Amino acid sequence: MKTVTTHEAKTHLSRLVAEVEAGEEIIIRRGARAVARIVPLRNTKKATRPKVGTITSPPIRAKRGAFEPLSDEDLKEWGL
Repeated sequence: MKTVTTHEAKTHLSRLVAEVEAGEEIIIRRGARAVARIVPLRNTKKATRPKVGTITSPPIRAKRGAFEPLSDEDLKEWGL
């Protein structure tokens, strides 16, 4: 288990997070006192992006007439 100061943690956070992702546990000290522990999360799946062209959701359906022009009355209600 690695131990670092708060200053080191602030300065090298990205590197420390990479070490935690690799399984390392890190203790953060303020002076001589341990104040926090960074540990890897368990049971997390690595996010993967779908391949280009993969359909990931159902198609969007629009009601009939949704794209028809607005009537003069509708335009007046909208202040146009």
